[in-house]
Parts: sequence; C-alpha cells; structure tokens
Amino acid sequence: MSSFVGDHLCKVDVKGRIILPVALQKQMPPDARDHFIVRKDVYADCLVLYAMDDWNRQLLQIRRKLNPFNREHSMFLRNFFRGTAELFLDNNNRMLIPRRLLELIGAGRDVILAGQDGKIEIWAADKYSGTELPGDDFANMAERFLGGSVIEPEG
Repeated sequence: MSSFVGDHLCKVDVKGRIILPVALQKQMPPDARDHFIVRKDVYADCLVLYAMDDWNRQLLQIRRKLNPFNREHSMFLRNFFRGTAELFLDNNNRMLIPRRLLELIGAGRDVILAGQDGKIEIWAADKYSGTELPGDDFANMAERFLGGSVIEPEG
C-alpha cells in the first residue's frame, strides 16, 4: 500500500496537465508510478488520485460489501464511479486530468496535491486553504479519535 505525505502546489497547463511532484513519485511503489485512477471525492470538493494497487484494494472492499443486483447498491455504484478516469504519466511526468473533473472542483491554474496516506487529494488551491481546522479543534478531534485507548505495538 502506498503512503503519501506532503502538500504540493502545482500548475495546471492549458491542456489540463499537471506534473506529478518528484516527492510524490518517490513515495509510490516502483510498479505503480505511471498508472492511476482519479475520481471525485465522496465527502469533499476535491479529486482523489489512487495508484492502481490502492484502487484495486478499494474495489475489492466495494465488491465484498455491495451487490450490483440490489437497486440501492447499484445506484451507489453508479454515483461512486461517476467522474472516474484512468490516468497515465507521460515522459515528462505529466498527467492529463479531464477538464470536466477539474471543473467539478473549481480548479483554475493552481492546484494542491495533498498526500493523505493511500491517496493524493487534488484541490483547487484557494479551496484547500479553507480546509484547515483551527488548532484547538484539531487537537480536540485528535484526542477524541486517538486519545481513548492505548494501542500496543505489534511484534
């Protein structure tokens, strides 16, 4: 599984291409450095970029939980896959993001690629700055989510 960290300001060229920052390329597994899936995020006004291994793990989880012959599940699947595209890096480490997806998130010339463990979020730069929680709110959230129990290290 990939683990991505760091926020990277990137420029979108006139064709909708973004250069994948070297720091993020180095965090990719060697066999997953040029083939990705991008989709609109379920919760936030951003896109999410997955290396193929991570995308396939997500699909496996979906297949275990959903039945495509159940109407409600089928509706969820249709909406989950809406706005999904396969991307490849070219020889200059650029990926072409479909214009319709960039428009969905209101991206202009500047975007932020933000590593978030097994995925990279792609944000319109002006919207990304509005996602930061005030320090006390984040500290309270960390305490609520992580402060309740002691986790013993494995091994």
